[in-house]
Amino acid sequence: MFATTDRYAEGPRGDTSWFVHDRFGLFIHWGLYALGARHEWLMNKEKIPVEEYERRYFRHFDPDLYDPEQWADTAARAGMKYFVVTTKHHEGFCLWDTKQTDYKITRTPYGRDALGPMVQAFRKRGLRVGFYHSLIDWHHPHYVLDPHIGPYRDHPDREKMNQGRDQAKYAEYLHAQVRELLTEFGKVDILWLDFSYPKPDGTGKGRNDWQSEKLIRLVRELQPHILLNDRLDLPYGWDFKTPEQTQPRAWVTVDGQPVTWEACQTFSGSWGYYRDEFTWRDTSELIRTLIDCVSKGGNLLLNVGPTGRGEFDERALDRLQGIGEWMRRHSRSIYGCTQAPSEFRTPQDTRLTWNPETRRLYVHIFAWPYKHLHLDGFAGRVEYAQLLHDASEVSLKMDSWHQSQIGTGGNVLTLTLPQTPPRVAVPVVELFIK
Repeated sequence: MFATTDRYAEGPRGDTSWFVHDRFGLFIHWGLYALGARHEWLMNKEKIPVEEYERRYFRHFDPDLYDPEQWADTAARAGMKYFVVTTKHHEGFCLWDTKQTDYKITRTPYGRDALGPMVQAFRKRGLRVGFYHSLIDWHHPHYVLDPHIGPYRDHPDREKMNQGRDQAKYAEYLHAQVRELLTEFGKVDILWLDFSYPKPDGTGKGRNDWQSEKLIRLVRELQPHILLNDRLDLPYGWDFKTPEQTQPRAWVTVDGQPVTWEACQTFSGSWGYYRDEFTWRDTSELIRTLIDCVSKGGNLLLNVGPTGRGEFDERALDRLQGIGEWMRRHSRSIYGCTQAPSEFRTPQDTRLTWNPETRRLYVHIFAWPYKHLHLDGFAGRVEYAQLLHDASEVSLKMDSWHQSQIGTGGNVLTLTLPQTPPRVAVPVVELFIK
């Protein structure tokens, strides 16, 4: 699967079997930036000094409406099978009662741990647990300020401010927090570390700054089964690739070999809650994106940015409800499915997914055709066909009058469809392969 010959390449890896079955997860970006309500990078974008950021947001963070049971229920109803939450984002603020710093939720007006109850609630609904943890920390006193990102990136006194800072001490802090996360919350299924930005001149940050090799050994020692993403600036040690805010055109590969992958995307342009952003994607497009991921052997991790009071935005709830309505009837075409074998050609305006266990092929129709759907190379391969949402039979033949005009034949299977499309976001035909 992985082409690297480095000695670490043959080391222990996480269990991807459940991951490539479940396919759909919830990303949660939640922190002090929810109060700013204008992007999770607002500390960087507006160059807000640490002291000012604390004064504005740390002292006023009180998510009194936070209900992790409701969050978990919403995710489960949407058909999501796992979640990944920001335990700490680049701002440095922590959602649990870490022993490594006072910059944590238990020291805010809210005064309570948010992470433990969240883990319990999601587990109770049958979702697997994932922790996002930022490698970057613009708040920590030993995190060396660089000229690329952070509130002090072009501060005239940046070099002077770096006097006395020790990146190695920050790495110790980073590792200590990861140890807490992997020892205090039971089984953790995913660790999502973010992110590296090495530069040729050494001014960025990468594997040496995080002590990545040591960190991977720690992670594998504490939870050998865990899935680790690919952002530690190492060509080895990871379990899955993470294309961000983009949709791959084909199954993601490394050195020409297909790998496990997960697209991470937002409803709009921001990961954190953004009150005044209105470029929100519609439900049908989000469903098509999930289908497209699975048709290329991948997963979708779809993000919600809760408000400063601890609720999911009504726009997010609307879309999650719509996705859930579709998934309730069509999840068979997602769970346990992957890219169809190359022998099955994808018809125009469709996506195919394939369940190798049940030997069922799913034709997701993005644009409803007039009367007939022609499947090249399928003749003699299909035992039975039905619309998935209501299990209504689809005819596997075309009458002679139509056939005489169209001239299909040979190795083509023609499905005769209802003239009007089903009232679902994306209709699916389930094919039972012989």
